[in-house]
Amino acid sequence: MSRRRRRPTLPKDPVTLSVDSLSHDGRGIARLEGKICFVDGALPGETVDAVYTGRHRRFDELRTVSLGVTSEARVEAPCAHADICGGCSLQHMAPSAQIAFKQETLKEHFAHFGGIAPAHWEAPMTAAELGYRRKARLGVRYVTKREEVLVGFREKRNSFITAIDSCAVLDPRVGQIIPALQALILSLSVYRELAQIEVACGDEEVALVFRHLAPLAQADVAALVAFGQTHGVQIYLQPKGPDTVHKLWPESGEDRLSYTLEAFGVRLYFHPMDFTQVNAPINQQMVDRALAWLDPQPEDRVLDLFCGLGNFTIPLATRAGHVVGVEGDERMVIRGGENAERNGLTNVEFHAADLQADFTAAKWAHEGFDKILIDPPRSGALEVVQYLPAFGAKRIVYVSCNPATLARDAGALVAQGYKLIRAGVMDMFPHTAHVESMALFERVDA
Repeated sequence: MSRRRRRPTLPKDPVTLSVDSLSHDGRGIARLEGKICFVDGALPGETVDAVYTGRHRRFDELRTVSLGVTSEARVEAPCAHADICGGCSLQHMAPSAQIAFKQETLKEHFAHFGGIAPAHWEAPMTAAELGYRRKARLGVRYVTKREEVLVGFREKRNSFITAIDSCAVLDPRVGQIIPALQALILSLSVYRELAQIEVACGDEEVALVFRHLAPLAQADVAALVAFGQTHGVQIYLQPKGPDTVHKLWPESGEDRLSYTLEAFGVRLYFHPMDFTQVNAPINQQMVDRALAWLDPQPEDRVLDLFCGLGNFTIPLATRAGHVVGVEGDERMVIRGGENAERNGLTNVEFHAADLQADFTAAKWAHEGFDKILIDPPRSGALEVVQYLPAFGAKRIVYVSCNPATLARDAGALVAQGYKLIRAGVMDMFPHTAHVESMALFERVDA
């Protein structure tokens, strides 16, 4: 009979630590008797008292409980829930210091993984630090002892839902109605069986997708519709898997939200469950910069890999001669085609393809490409990068959500005859340690 290993008992008394750096996930790094300590809520240059939250063979985890020497970068968090809520990790750090940390993180990764540096560092891209988040998944939990419903993000480093009454980083159309959502859910017969709420915001529309694990009563449906009417939000239901998501209110109209990219005169439409960028102002700047760097001309054929619903593909088609968007998700390929048709663009095509396999023989790839844009997931695009030189593209713009895989892939591109010209970070997720970045490569013999 196997015995479950007991967790080690954690010391109860705080320890004093001197923090010398910041980890890539936004925690302070200190050492105690030679062992690495990761400290939530601590900044470089600070002396803090911290309590243990976890002990491991190679490192320990702690949480700041009081401050001694403080950093000049420390500020008062704009949200009352910042210390416990896992939605943000750096609200105690000045926004200017946050973006400097992210730029330095990208530099370190280029040096460590790729052994390279760009010829020019671009100024970081920033926008408003609060009320920016248009996509989110909010957890829901009924707390029996308190007879209340919690709606929000999970607490730092555990599975509990944070007790909040507002969210400073969510789009205010959702972040300011948390108490109303809690009251709504508590009024439903299935209040114990509501697992989560997907949030999706367009420029003019907001959609909430309620994941319910038990059938709704007619009174529940009426309450959800009334909530949508009162707060001006679209209501969707998800009784089972993602394929069961359907619109409840309003009954008329298609199941789409939308956003504009003003510099290109286009509007993109998406389903609430589709992937879209969370930060609209940064997305506008990001698309502007990507196209400025790529510099598509009327005679150019441009390839957009990991194109999604056409966030870059559609604007590219307003500048280039012909654009091909390629994506692994067939649903996104369909959505891209819809967006091309809605915007009256006939010089663009979308294709589904396995981007981990050799796609150079595909029909859409036969004529090659003058310029390429790639926007891969966190895992990067190492499999893709090895095939890109076959197209002979003069320029490649790489948009990244993971500096480690960008640096790795940059090294591979340099080894294949490209030079890293420009790079910089974008503050897509203020108050978190997420590092979004962009890099421009040019073929050496171009």
